[in-house]
Amino acid sequence: MPFYSKDWRSPGEEWVKTQEGWEKKKVLECTAQRSQDNEEADKNNDSVSRVPPHCHITIKCTREIAGFNGLSEAVRRLDFSSAVRDVRRFNYICALLELLLGGQRLTHLPGAAQKLLLSMLEQLADQVAESKQNLNALRALLVALQSLREAERGSCWGRPLGSRALWRHHDHAIQRIHSIAQAICIRGPGPEVVPKLHDLPEECIREILLRIQDHRDLDAASSAWSVMASVCTEQRIWRELVAFHFSQQQIDGVLKGKDDGVDVDWKKVFHQLRKLYGLREDTQFAETLSLCRHCKCLFWRSLGHPCIADQCPEYRERLKEAGGPLPPHPVPPAAFLKFFSL
Repeated sequence: MPFYSKDWRSPGEEWVKTQEGWEKKKVLECTAQRSQDNEEADKNNDSVSRVPPHCHITIKCTREIAGFNGLSEAVRRLDFSSAVRDVRRFNYICALLELLLGGQRLTHLPGAAQKLLLSMLEQLADQVAESKQNLNALRALLVALQSLREAERGSCWGRPLGSRALWRHHDHAIQRIHSIAQAICIRGPGPEVVPKLHDLPEECIREILLRIQDHRDLDAASSAWSVMASVCTEQRIWRELVAFHFSQQQIDGVLKGKDDGVDVDWKKVFHQLRKLYGLREDTQFAETLSLCRHCKCLFWRSLGHPCIADQCPEYRERLKEAGGPLPPHPVPPAAFLKFFSL
């Protein structure tokens, strides 16, 4: 029997063909509106009411709501391309790309999502080349990307899975990213720049190292300069690092069987705690995505989002009766990928 009326179960989506592939019309309208607002703000230099990047997601499937979230749509709506150039969100984007490349999830994504993520990686390489910072993060991503490419070349009797044209496009993008990384050259400051790091007293070097929260950076600093190596051997550096990452209960559990009179090797204690409990994930990123518990929306906390609690007075009154609005829930990169069928 023919079905003439509009299907209430799925009204369908309008798709538009772009240079990067087919994309939903509503997503392109959202990104176009955001870029138009940015241009108007740059021209007028006035406060323009912009719509901050956000993305509504489906948490739970019901009979009325189909639980499907598209990764490429979420990446576009959350404006990850601009987040690459933000210092606060750079590490978050790097961790997300590392998860996609390390677990070979990239090859299981649709072609449009693969193009979008490689485009993000190319923009990330441009940002590193421009700022001359975070070279180690870019190198780690390139190593994971190269191993992924070699695995695809060796699979299926020497042929990559997917369209040949798609993988030719990926090969060109990977070559451009490698050429950008190889062209990066870091030069030391000239003789006119004073004071230099080697001119600082040991007390200043110690204060700098006390503010480092990654043990790998401490190891790299030790191998870079003898003064930093001597400072990194001090117990205070590792004691402060242990207190930063772990609770007192966790520390007491490791120090339980040791005598009080014996000197504690805090570097050894740190690595024991790291293997047992892992490092604090919230301290690795200056800013993470957040999930609104009222409207089920992903957003950057510093930018906010149009929430139903702010727009609907009736809903706001009900929240006041229930005890007030709930704080947003932080979403680390691994939890962000769980929203999608990868």
